[in-house]
Amino acid sequence: MPLTFTLDPAVTTELRDGIIDLWADVTNAGGAVGFVPPVTREQIRPELTRQLVAMEEKRSRLLVGHDEDGRVAATVFLTFNTHRLMTHWIWLYTVMVHPSHQGKGYGRDLMAAAERAARGFDGIEAIRLGCRGGMGLERFYASCGYKEVGRVPGAIRVAPGDERDDITMLLPLT
Repeated sequence: MPLTFTLDPAVTTELRDGIIDLWADVTNAGGAVGFVPPVTREQIRPELTRQLVAMEEKRSRLLVGHDEDGRVAATVFLTFNTHRLMTHWIWLYTVMVHPSHQGKGYGRDLMAAAERAARGFDGIEAIRLGCRGGMGLERFYASCGYKEVGRVPGAIRVAPGDERDDITMLLPLT
């Protein structure tokens, strides 16, 4: 069954809990979404709160994919630039698909839904995202049409002695 995507869903306790559960499950399965395993729900909560504040301030929008049982199965935050010279592109942050759904094409579906959403935003000409090297993520994003446009070697320190490249990917919309 395909996911059902919603842009700007109502932020309920159920949605918040679903995102925190997803974020913890993705991280603890080895996903590169801003934390290093093991992580707890309580460690994630402040970061989600920051994202929700950005949404309230209209600096970010949320795209959520629900599975057939109505559970949060995928998310991405689409974040606007506040710098006056960069308002023509957005960032994608915290691109996540629940580990139990990986391998079903849901990641590609999420990226396509994010692209469709961004194409509906006035004045947006491109999408950028950053990903952690050493995990093959850049190959996945390239398969979704993104091009690698920058790489900073060793910029992400996962653990002492475990530095990864910070890779910037771009998808032009024009």
